[in-house]
Amino acid sequence: MIVTMLQIGAVAGIAFYLYRLRAGIKARNSQTWDSLLARLRPDWSARELSDQFLWKEGLSATSEDAWERMEGPKGLWVMYQNAQVMLQMADYAAKNSDSVDRLLLETLRSDAMHIRVCVLMALAQYGFSKAGEGVRINAFRAATMYTGMAARMTQLLQEIAPVMVPDFVAAM
Repeated sequence: MIVTMLQIGAVAGIAFYLYRLRAGIKARNSQTWDSLLARLRPDWSARELSDQFLWKEGLSATSEDAWERMEGPKGLWVMYQNAQVMLQMADYAAKNSDSVDRLLLETLRSDAMHIRVCVLMALAQYGFSKAGEGVRINAFRAATMYTGMAARMTQLLQEIAPVMVPDFVAAM
């Protein structure tokens, strides 16, 4: 009796997983530039860290100053979510354009993963030690990578969809 219940539970779990996987693929395939741009979170902007973050890499703030300007964990979480959206934008560009620079796409994918790891590390450290030195350093590292990724995403959009650049700049 218990074995039968476990089998039913396992089959139901697998069916639910496959349903969610299919729904995710369908949602990903129906994305457009506009729907991706709408998912960027504008409630915090890296403009606080660098005036030209969409055009060149680097920050004009120290790690302590950056932590305060990014409003601590709030800015980290926005970077985490926006990095995922920019990763999906890079994937969308790869899927819908033959003239996209493959090296640029791989760099964007790498940036997104590194940003997400740095943010998670900083948030975990913040949970244990509040705004210690390690938290600020990881946050600064994530912010530096984030500004570089935003600059590269702007470059990609200028090549693939130049009409979307003003909307991207406004959303960031």
